[in-house]
Amino acid sequence: MLSQRIQWFGTSILLALLAACGPGNAAGSGPAPGAAPPVQTMDVVFGSAPNTVELSGRARALAEAEIRPQVTGIIQARLFTEGEVVKKGQALYQIDPAEYASAVQSAKATLARAEAAAGSARETAKRYERLAAINAVSQQEYEQASAAAKQAEADIALQRAQLNRAEIDLSRTRIVSPIAGNIGRSDITQGALVTQNQATALASVVQLDPINIDLTASAVRIMNIREQVANGQIASASGAIPVTILFENGTTYPHQGQLEFSEVIVDETAGTVAVRVLVPNPDGVLLPGMFLRASLAAGQFENVVELPQSLVGRTPTGEATVMVVNAEGKAEQRQVTIAGQTGNSWIISEGLAPGDKIIVSNLQSIRAGMPVQAVLATTSAESTLAKADDKAELQ
Repeated sequence: MLSQRIQWFGTSILLALLAACGPGNAAGSGPAPGAAPPVQTMDVVFGSAPNTVELSGRARALAEAEIRPQVTGIIQARLFTEGEVVKKGQALYQIDPAEYASAVQSAKATLARAEAAAGSARETAKRYERLAAINAVSQQEYEQASAAAKQAEADIALQRAQLNRAEIDLSRTRIVSPIAGNIGRSDITQGALVTQNQATALASVVQLDPINIDLTASAVRIMNIREQVANGQIASASGAIPVTILFENGTTYPHQGQLEFSEVIVDETAGTVAVRVLVPNPDGVLLPGMFLRASLAAGQFENVVELPQSLVGRTPTGEATVMVVNAEGKAEQRQVTIAGQTGNSWIISEGLAPGDKIIVSNLQSIRAGMPVQAVLATTSAESTLAKADDKAELQ
């Protein structure tokens, strides 16, 4: 009797559980089995898009001069403040000029003696010329007097050159800046002995406004851009090409630069091409050696589609794909070709056609071949999608 009651009680519990799990008592209502899930879609729109190229590199001074002495002597004074902006021709150091001033005076005296000797030689040559005309002196004596006069004139030229050299050496005792720019620390103090063209620089002057940024680009990428221009996929840019500069932390530099040139020789070891950008630097924020990124528009893509990066997937072999709704109302995985990038969007050049509907929602839950109900995405949905794409990009 007890076993019959236990069996009856167990059967009652099982029936109650089955009733609780029935359709009428489900925790939530969902689509009936086999029903096509709704998905939001966006229509394919063809247009033009900038071919944005992002490169990285380092800042380089527009001009840099290492200050070295051109004469030997003792530093009498340093005539600048470390770190200040100096002008071209501004005096930086003063070397003791006494020895070189004495050399100038000696050269002047030697030149005066040569000029006096030359005057006497000229008068002698003229006198011998008159005497030779009346046969009062021999022709040989006249020629010797004439040669002595010419030698005296040559001696004057030599002494003038010596004086000029002495004056140059004297002027070089005052060391001046060959360029305008910011001067760094001084490695030489007052009273130090410096030698002509020594290996150690006294200081360095760098011109920072404007400043160069040397970037590197893959040679293959440059070749692809040129091929796309030749094929008409990219409209070539005309005039100056503006460049946006980004710091290493992602902050945008407030001043735009301009593309100066691209190298015509490929680095054999790295397979890269040098690209130089000239950037205004009025506040001295950019410093030589600083790592920077640059974004520039290398022409413009024509007849392409811009898609948020979150809508583009990858196959196990790396091909780019998007999910579209085909004519049968089913989800279809479409392989596409990515030609470039602009902001957080991919630029699609092949694989899509006008009228295609790209699925923008439920991408994680749908599979290729699954029937779906296409609903055109609203403006708010597109805005939400863009925010989600931005968030994914930041992560």
